[in-house]
Amino acid sequence: MSIAAANLYTRNIYREFINRSPTDKQEAQMAKWVSLVVKLGALVFIIFVPTQYAIQLQLLGGIWIIQTLPAVMLGAFTRWFNDRALLIGWAVGIIAGTAMAVAMNLTPTYPLVLGGYTLPGYTAFYTVILNLAVAVVLTPIFNAMNGQRAPYDETTAIDYHA
Repeated sequence: MSIAAANLYTRNIYREFINRSPTDKQEAQMAKWVSLVVKLGALVFIIFVPTQYAIQLQLLGGIWIIQTLPAVMLGAFTRWFNDRALLIGWAVGIIAGTAMAVAMNLTPTYPLVLGGYTLPGYTAFYTVILNLAVAVVLTPIFNAMNGQRAPYDETTAIDYHA
């Protein structure tokens, strides 16, 4: 993971904002340093942070990462959803998931009460449904307010070259 983090940093931050035309050697050296920093950060985390926090962060990570699913999949593979609606759905899912997890002392289940029935379930499942519902409800509203949508993919055959 440290190599992946280093490559992401080097290619997307270092190359874009710090050194726009690094040599291969400079890029490789920066990736090595960033990888080392990430490894040292992980070591500090392991030594100084209680084990229970790591478990709780794993739970929150699961809740947070699933919230990207609707925005990425539906945004990439469909044209129906409004991009702002997907972003707001993501934010609502993140906030609601975090609040639900904190309310239950960072346990993975949440007792959802509907019509007098209590349905215990995985917090991430409930929040991804909320995320989708918000995106579905807001898409027609934002489309009506905007009047025009962003153009569809305008890639032409000439844009591809081997």
